[in-house]
Amino acid sequence: MSKILNVAHLGKTYTSGSKKLTVLDDITFSIEAGETFAIVGPSGSGKTTLLGLCAGLDRPDTGSVELCGTYLGDLSEDELALLRNREVGFIFQNFQLLPTLTALENVVVPLELRGSKNPKSIGMDLLDKVGLKDRFHHYPSQLSGGEQQRVALARAFSSRPSILFADEPTGNLDQETGDKVVQLLFDLNQDAGTTLVIVTHDVDLARRTGRILRLKGGKILANETSEAS
Repeated sequence: MSKILNVAHLGKTYTSGSKKLTVLDDITFSIEAGETFAIVGPSGSGKTTLLGLCAGLDRPDTGSVELCGTYLGDLSEDELALLRNREVGFIFQNFQLLPTLTALENVVVPLELRGSKNPKSIGMDLLDKVGLKDRFHHYPSQLSGGEQQRVALARAFSSRPSILFADEPTGNLDQETGDKVVQLLFDLNQDAGTTLVIVTHDVDLARRTGRILRLKGGKILANETSEAS
């Protein structure tokens, strides 16, 4: 298997007034293509910051990120955006659906940006897979939290990304709804063969992945094989 993500000696520091806060310190790990991978740790351990750096949403102060064979530090902002549009999918805790678009339109947007053929047909098929085919014309405000996250799942997989980053995907959902969303996430991921990277507080969710990276105070505490693998 080939490495889809290589992170080497990554560091990130923020300045607040006269104080400097080191959020990530000398982080090194890699992920194989097709792997499922969880990043866990207490609040403030640097999980979301690390996810953003891996996805090219932010730039590190030290170290490097190689994503899909490309060193992100070599790219301009426009080139980063093109790489993300071509290779990367995202799922966020707060869904981040566009409020003025219907469920179907939200799913179809990435496909239209890529110039895909038959985007509406693909979008309807994905909404059917997440159990929302009869809600395609509803706006986010007309959907429950669980339904919105299912639309977000369909959108994330619509462009068949090489790697999908999920930041606390069940954080705003109750246990039962979260469990259903997680099952859909893993089912869709298995169908697509996508590399899946999840940031989560949920130990049970992390254990469903193949490997777990544990952070504490911006440092790696452990990089271990999960019980599920």
